Amino acid sequence: MITIKNIAAYAILTGATGLFVTQNALAQSPAPYPAKPIRLVVPFTPGGSTDILARAIGLELTKAWGQSVIIENVPGAGGSIGADKVAKAPADGYTLLMGHIGTLAVNPSLYPNLPYDAVKSFSPVAWVARVPNVLVVHPSVKANTVQELVALAKSKPGQLNYGSGGNGSAANLATEYFKVQTGTSMLHIPYRGTAPAVTDLVGGQIQVLFTGAPAVISQIKNGQVRALAVSSPKRVDALPDLPTVAETGYKEFEADQWYGVVAPAGTPKEIVAKLNAQINLSLNSPELKTRLNNEGAIATPNTPEVFASLIQREIARWKPVIQSGRVKAD
Repeated sequence: MITIKNIAAYAILTGATGLFVTQNALAQSPAPYPAKPIRLVVPFTPGGSTDILARAIGLELTKAWGQSVIIENVPGAGGSIGADKVAKAPADGYTLLMGHIGTLAVNPSLYPNLPYDAVKSFSPVAWVARVPNVLVVHPSVKANTVQELVALAKSKPGQLNYGSGGNGSAANLATEYFKVQTGTSMLHIPYRGTAPAVTDLVGGQIQVLFTGAPAVISQIKNGQVRALAVSSPKRVDALPDLPTVAETGYKEFEADQWYGVVAPAGTPKEIVAKLNAQINLSLNSPELKTRLNNEGAIATPNTPEVFASLIQREIARWKPVIQSGRVKAD
C-alpha cells in the first residue's frame, strides 16, 4: 500500500540520489585552464634570444592567470632534444615549447633522423616575435662597415673565425648565407648555445658573430662589441643608426630569426585559442612592445593558422640553403 510515509521516504531517497549524481558530475568536470603551473621548454641554454623571449612571455602569462610559468632549459642537438621532449608530452596545455626558426624550420632538413615532425608533432599556438640578426665583430677586427669586413675576409680567406650557437643553428645559417652572398670564407666555431658564443666574442676568442639582436644588444650598447649591420629588410628601432645588410650593397639579403609557442599535437583547440588570445594581448601591450623593441625584437601577434603557414614556408625556404652550403649537424 502506498502511504504518505512511503512517498516521503521515496522523495528523500531520490533527492539524495540526485544530489549525489550532481556532486559526482561536478567533481569529475575539469577545472578551468590553467589550473596548475605551465612548463615552457626552451631548447637552448639560458641567455640566448629564445630564452629571453620565453621569460618575457612566461612573465606575462603568470601575471594574467596567476599560475606560474616555469622556464625549463633543455639544450642539445640544435634544439631537437627539448623539442622532442615537448612533442612527446601530454597534450593538455601544461607543457609548451618556445620554438624558433631552428627547431621548427631548419632541423627538418638538417637532421635525417629527427625524432619529431616539425609540422605533425605540434599544434602552433602563437607567433611571438621576429628577431633580426645583428652582424657584430670584436673591437680588434679592423672593420667598421660590412664592406670593410668583406674586404678583410677576402684578403685573408679562412683566417677570420665566426661563432654560432651550434652547427645548423640560426646564427650558423645566417652567416653561411652571408658568406655565399658576399663571396667570403670564414672558419666556423660552433658553441653549445648562443650565450657562450657571445662570451667568447667579448673575450676575443672569436672575431665575428651574426646572431639575434636580444643576445648582443647590451654588449653593443656597452661598447664590448662593434655592430656592423642587421639582417632585416628595415632598420631596427633599438639600433636606428645601424644599416641593414641590404643597404650596404647586398640587396637580396634577409635572414631574420623568428620565434613562437607550440604545444604537443592534439592539444584541445579551446586551450590553444586561450593561449593565443592571451599571448597576443600581451604582445599588443605597450609595456611588452617597448621591452621587445629595446631588445631588438619585433612583436608579431597573429593567429595559430598564420603561424602554421609560416613554419611550412620556412621549411621549404631553408632546405636548399642547407643543401647548397653542405651544413651538417653536430
